[in-house]
Amino acid sequence: MTVTRRTLLSAAALTPAVTLLSRPAAAASPPGDVVGKISVGYQGWFSCPGDGAPIGGWWHWSRDRFQPPSPANTTIVSWPDMRDFTHAYPTAYPNLGGGRPATLFSSYDQQTVDTHFQWMRTHGIDTAALQRFNPIGDEGPTRNAMTAKVRAAAEATGRKFYIMYDVTGWTSMQSEIKQDWTQTISPYVSSPSYARQNGKPVVCIWGFGFNDDGRPFAPAACLDVVNWFKAQGCYVIGGVPTYWREGKNDSRTGFSDVYHAFHMLSPWMVGRTGTLDGLDWFLANVNTADQADCTAHGIDYQPCVLPGDLSSGHRRHGDFYWRSLYNMVKLGAQGLYVSMFDEFNEGNQIAKTAETSASVPAGTGIRALDEDGTFCSSDYYLRITGDGGRMLKGQIALTPVRPTPPVTGTTTPTGDLAAGRPVTASSANGPYGVANAVDRNADSYWESANHAFPQWFQIDLGAAYPVRRLVLRLPGFWERRTQTIAVEGIAAAATCVFDPASGNSATITLPGTPVRNLRLTFTANTGWPAAQLSAVEAYG
Repeated sequence: MTVTRRTLLSAAALTPAVTLLSRPAAAASPPGDVVGKISVGYQGWFSCPGDGAPIGGWWHWSRDRFQPPSPANTTIVSWPDMRDFTHAYPTAYPNLGGGRPATLFSSYDQQTVDTHFQWMRTHGIDTAALQRFNPIGDEGPTRNAMTAKVRAAAEATGRKFYIMYDVTGWTSMQSEIKQDWTQTISPYVSSPSYARQNGKPVVCIWGFGFNDDGRPFAPAACLDVVNWFKAQGCYVIGGVPTYWREGKNDSRTGFSDVYHAFHMLSPWMVGRTGTLDGLDWFLANVNTADQADCTAHGIDYQPCVLPGDLSSGHRRHGDFYWRSLYNMVKLGAQGLYVSMFDEFNEGNQIAKTAETSASVPAGTGIRALDEDGTFCSSDYYLRITGDGGRMLKGQIALTPVRPTPPVTGTTTPTGDLAAGRPVTASSANGPYGVANAVDRNADSYWESANHAFPQWFQIDLGAAYPVRRLVLRLPGFWERRTQTIAVEGIAAAATCVFDPASGNSATITLPGTPVRNLRLTFTANTGWPAAQLSAVEAYG
């Protein structure tokens, strides 16, 4: 059975620890676009019908890409936060817990790639390794187009990128990888955003030496490919097995000369552990000896750092990721490789992710970032990455305690605190669902079940804020009415007047009590026997 990068493998049995290095290892290379930098693996491999991608269908969102993703036809284990994307594609999943449709992004939309790279710029991510599987098959035209999109986004945001070949399942790899570099990829090297190290364009080859049927290449063929890229003037990174030095578990024997031919080694770590103790064990028993071997051979070391598998509950609201970053910076690694940026199929993404059950498809069991009871903002793992990069570069002190809070503060932001936040309600009447109250369409509205007061409508602000004013709205052309509304735990029931002469809005003044979940309870409506709401705004 072929073992892929998306298959979790068990860590080896624990053995006695070795002595840790007492100070950072000497770098084989000076700082460049990968040495001294935070790099992220970027899949860019999601497509949706109607996006124009040559491959067509729900590429990497569904097992059967010609059918929409649903609980019975999916590769998804984590759900993306969709609020920053202008294009969204409806799925066959049930609505989100907050009532909004379950939609997904397409990597083929330039706006998606631009948004991802803007997140990288905001959070200090230096370099993206664009994954490139066998481009000779039916994926080739789509992957070629994605390379151009990534180049445009990198140039627009001042980020760097390089090609990371994954040789899994590539039967004619030895000749075709050279052909692909020469005919398709080498022109991208002229981009000012193409990553360089030691003055050379960077390329990574992932998969040599793994002990599985998907990468059966002999050492001689692998060494030929590495040396060919070096002869083209490239700085060559090897994405190698976890146990590359020892030739056991995920690694075959006989590849020592191949590994030592690379300029940089980046051993795989996804799925090897999900605990803090496990990370510490790998530091003592694997990473330390890896770094020593690389130093002895003049090779740069770029270990994987992991946010943790969200679907398996590994993250511990950031503690797992920070321990992974801290251990590798303490070790003195020359660069860090974050696995991955956008891997929603594997649950180890750092890209913005659903925060609560209100923002994942209802009833599916997909874990949100608050799965362990601690609310985390959707950008939390991007913010941790930024702090990890600063620690790597010596801009903040080496610290085992993450400086990154799960939310950005309780300092009250300016503007509407309710904008884009998850909402739920006690009921909805037909097409007048809860999402209509947050879709920024003044003429759409939520309506509860009729003739069944009381009814409630709730907004999750994401953190406890001292809210002082609520503005409630109905469609501007409706006739005048009043609704009796209470703010649970904060303000008693009061009559709110909605009059088209004043924009059909009503304001509720609050005392500033900190609250995260704002629940409005409706007990009467003179215009219709149900609760009704077109929009709600909350201000500090």
